[in-house]
Amino acid sequence: MGCGSAHNLYELTDRYKGPVLIITGDRTWENIRFCPGFLDKLKSTNRFAGLVKIIHEPSPDDIDNAVKRYQDKKMGCVVSIGGGSVMDAGKAISAMLKSEGSVRDYLEGIGNRVPTGRKVPFIAVPTTAGTGSEATQNAVISEHGPEGFKKSLRHMNYVPNMAVVDPELTVSCPPETTAASGMDAFTQLVESYLSTRANPFTDALAFDAIGRLYGSLEQAYRQGETLEARFEIAYAAYISGITLANAGLGLVHGFAQPLGSLFGIPHGVVCGTLMAAVNRVTAQKLTRHGMESSTAFKKYVKIGKLFAGSQAKGDVYYLDFCINEIERLTEELKLPLLSDYGITGKDFDKIIVSTGLKYHPVQLNEKDLVSILRHRV
Repeated sequence: MGCGSAHNLYELTDRYKGPVLIITGDRTWENIRFCPGFLDKLKSTNRFAGLVKIIHEPSPDDIDNAVKRYQDKKMGCVVSIGGGSVMDAGKAISAMLKSEGSVRDYLEGIGNRVPTGRKVPFIAVPTTAGTGSEATQNAVISEHGPEGFKKSLRHMNYVPNMAVVDPELTVSCPPETTAASGMDAFTQLVESYLSTRANPFTDALAFDAIGRLYGSLEQAYRQGETLEARFEIAYAAYISGITLANAGLGLVHGFAQPLGSLFGIPHGVVCGTLMAAVNRVTAQKLTRHGMESSTAFKKYVKIGKLFAGSQAKGDVYYLDFCINEIERLTEELKLPLLSDYGITGKDFDKIIVSTGLKYHPVQLNEKDLVSILRHRV
């Protein structure tokens, strides 16, 4: 981790003897300055196996086609250079190069085969700061449409062998990508902090990273070349991967599954546009039902004090301050509405039926979920 760390990527791949397969995004090669030099080094030593471009959230066909094309080569390692979708694709390809059948066969809730844990060594080099996929054991695979899904290929061995987190690689992200990916990380940190599976280890990591991200996201959005802000967000995103993997997530990510699979809304946009509404309804439940002594209430208060930079006022003030600041960020970062993707009230039923509360700290009913969606349509 650190500015310029990606320039050591060739030396890192050298420890895995054999060809290097590169997974990248549609425009990554043009936007990231170190990429051509890295490729030239691989070619000069006959270690370049090929390049796979991922232009959207990876589908089973994307993974299967890449594996079919390169399965006869004895890969030294797979390297993903790109955003969260590129991380997931590389993770899945590295696994399926050592597995039989289609990746669909191994997806949770879809397939009937258990992942083996075997893989080609995998190096993650994120160029956005959001998903934390460079620190997790799962690869999210999507299929869009009426029968669409977002499911995980998961095994502890699928955690990347190495992650190279270089904030300089995120400087080329346009403001809207910075906003959506940053709010994805923000959501993951807050949801894992509030999760019913949270523990002191994840709490310590998440709370520190929440403060770092909160203090840097707007600056990175407005002044994208500010490396100090980019570093804080890249660090926070990496930590969000660790905390979500160990504590789980809540309702925002429960919504992300149907909204992403049925309507093709980018994951970061779902998180960014729904984070404030979900937390507002959750906080209202806590106060209306006299749950001021609950862990979730106390954690909201603690986040509010962190955001406010003070301790002198009452708990309800800081709970409200926390939610108000998340709402302010949503507006300042200009997160799109669900209606921008064609969603109307007629779609609410099919969204809600596939939405899970997972480890959300408060039980919400259908009326609550409708209220959340209506707020962002």
